[in-house]
Amino acid sequence: MDASLNKRLNDVKWGEYKIGDLFEKLTVTKAIKENVRKYRNKEFSIPVVYCKFGDNGIMYWGREGEFTTFENVISVVYNGVIAAGKVYAQKQATGILAESYFIRLKQHKVSHNVNLYLATVLEKVLYPKYSRDYLATWDNKVENDIIVLPTKNNKIDFDFIEEFIAELEAWLRAAGFEDYNLTEEEQIALKEIDKLEYQIFNVEELFGKSTRGKRLKSVDRITGSLPFVTAGETDEGISAFIGNQVTVFPSNTTTIDMFGSAKYRNYKYGADDHIAVVHTQELEEDAAIFVTSAIHKSSHNGQFDYGKNFYAKDADELNILLPTTGGIPNYSKMATIISAVKKLVIKDVAEYANKKNRIAQQVIAK
Repeated sequence: MDASLNKRLNDVKWGEYKIGDLFEKLTVTKAIKENVRKYRNKEFSIPVVYCKFGDNGIMYWGREGEFTTFENVISVVYNGVIAAGKVYAQKQATGILAESYFIRLKQHKVSHNVNLYLATVLEKVLYPKYSRDYLATWDNKVENDIIVLPTKNNKIDFDFIEEFIAELEAWLRAAGFEDYNLTEEEQIALKEIDKLEYQIFNVEELFGKSTRGKRLKSVDRITGSLPFVTAGETDEGISAFIGNQVTVFPSNTTTIDMFGSAKYRNYKYGADDHIAVVHTQELEEDAAIFVTSAIHKSSHNGQFDYGKNFYAKDADELNILLPTTGGIPNYSKMATIISAVKKLVIKDVAEYANKKNRIAQQVIAK
């Protein structure tokens, strides 16, 4: 995009469209339950959608040639206790078992990215409206519902949608999130987070002695590319980028400033004498982030201030609470939890466009 994502969203024009004018419902031969399996293998390799919440609506796997499949279409769940009104973009050849149907645009062949956008917009209208008691069937119901889409010259602005999704995907890839759907392991980890066993551990015993930075006055700093960490919350405590010969601390470590505020660093950096460095670099990144949070919870409770500074010796004396298995820290579980939390946050960002759509719809409705 030439302009920023936010500016484009603010500048875009919106229009109302009747779903039945844009989409057609596809006729299919459905899969038979006795002929599908819950787990994918070489023989049962075709995804089959059902009334499922999540997993793109895919609940079973079938054999090629036994039912109708479509690719690059949108599936709508019309029945289900919690799934009625859910909408999914299906990229690969996919079939239907029951309680769902396929739709696709009538006049415009689109990419999977556009279908992802359209599916999200559709779901924002259908999911709150329909239920098991009021099914999201096509005829005289969903086909008559209205959605709001980007518009240019009185037509859907597909170019904007393509560019918007492409830029959003690029941002997600740069952040390390090409896929923000929770894995089964991540879902379980979040559900069972309250059931975890915790134990108190000493920071020095886990990670060795912490290291104190060295003072470098502002007037002595040479402009360079190395982040230099000092106390404070602004810019994550980075006060300058220097070219001085100083101790360079490794990435994937934790800093604690003079006030006890802990921060995770995923880059190499220098630090002044008001910074203590905890050497978590041997941990997996997400596990180190979890540990940083545990450290912050222990060190940043108001016990340190200008009158009583936090130093490296205080880091060595810190006791933190961590999930355990068999009496030892379960770093794998910590990493899974943080990975899930990251995805949930990124998903909120990815749904930013939906918020714009809802606002636009409210404005148009007035």
